[in-house]
Amino acid sequence: MATSIIAITGPSGSGKTYLARSLYREMQNSFPGVAVDILAEDSYYHDQAHVPEAQRQQVNYDHPSALEHELLLEHLLRLKAGEVVNAPTYDYTRHTRSEQTRQIEPTHLLILEGILLLSHQSLREHYDLSLFVDTPLDVCLQRRMQRDCEERGRSPESVTEQFEATVRPMFHEHIEPTREHAHLVLSGQDPAESMASRVRQELEQRGYLFPEQD
Repeated sequence: MATSIIAITGPSGSGKTYLARSLYREMQNSFPGVAVDILAEDSYYHDQAHVPEAQRQQVNYDHPSALEHELLLEHLLRLKAGEVVNAPTYDYTRHTRSEQTRQIEPTHLLILEGILLLSHQSLREHYDLSLFVDTPLDVCLQRRMQRDCEERGRSPESVTEQFEATVRPMFHEHIEPTREHAHLVLSGQDPAESMASRVRQELEQRGYLFPEQD
């Protein structure tokens, strides 16, 4: 099975995960024969088990150096070659990788989502379609506030402090410039379902062959 890869990128809180999930449902509902999976770039944050926890909290997680993109590239190449990989998983409460891994099998379509997917040239060469979800940073902050406080046990103050110290400046330095590498720019304020439908149409226009069309 040849795996095609869609990369979804944009600022933190832009709606990448919602789009990835909506696209997953869109493809499964429209083309039941399509095998689809989602893989998050966040899973490839460096393992920091050897680093004191207080020091882990000081890492700039919005900088490309925080991610092991070489391992992600290796896994994508293996998936494209029809091999199974064991992807890492990340523990946000401990700021390091979990001891558990997640088995990813080759699929017709792999949806990859993360903030810095277009910052790495070698990775860009293997995307069949790349998307940039464009959302105002103030909206991103509101979404981050809700997510991090509810799901990751953080305080509103810590979320705001991190956003202003690293998220906003790293967006302008490392993420916003990658917009030019995206095949398609979408508004993160549009409903996820309408974005997913547009992506499906883009795939069809680009000649992507779904299993029942082969």
